[in-house]
Amino acid sequence: MAQLLLSMKQKVNIILSVFWISIIFSSLIIAFLMVFSGGYKIGYNDSQNKISDLLDIQKNSAATIEKGETIVVYITPKPAPIAKTYPKWGGPELWEVVNKKRVEFGVNPMSIREELCTIASIRINQLLELGKLDGHEGFGKLPEERADIKWIFEKYTLSEFLVSGAKSPADAVSLWENTLGHKKLLSGGEYSWGCIYAQNSFAVAIAAY
Repeated sequence: MAQLLLSMKQKVNIILSVFWISIIFSSLIIAFLMVFSGGYKIGYNDSQNKISDLLDIQKNSAATIEKGETIVVYITPKPAPIAKTYPKWGGPELWEVVNKKRVEFGVNPMSIREELCTIASIRINQLLELGKLDGHEGFGKLPEERADIKWIFEKYTLSEFLVSGAKSPADAVSLWENTLGHKKLLSGGEYSWGCIYAQNSFAVAIAAY
């Protein structure tokens, strides 16, 4: 009888041991699952928030474009180009000052010939397009390049006088007067006819006899 009770007691102890081991093992599994689930949920929520923020940015950008709002891009500013200002004088004013100076030098004032104005007009446009003086290169090529005006060079003995950067008609005449070879425009009595075109501080004087 005593052995029977002992045997039953052992069996009960074994059953209780197995039960508690099962309880502990189950608790560990549940704890592991809870930690895993919590970490997964945090990571998932964080990624969803980032995706949501990204979608909001894209949405706002799209809305900005749809509404036609200005998107400001900061770049290094370039200085605005400075507009060039030119003296407000032209050929007629310079023509008057040139003839006045010729009279002071004791020679005859020149008379205008329209065909000479044609040459002066062509040359001033060439210089304005070039943006500088060409050393009379364009003048020398005109008889070959413009057959329609070659007769003018055959009819007259022509001279060309150029100036650039003059601030006034008087300044232009002063530059011619003080430049070797150009003074002839002012003091050369052989010249009877001429024409002057001027623009943007460039001037072309054609003198002929």
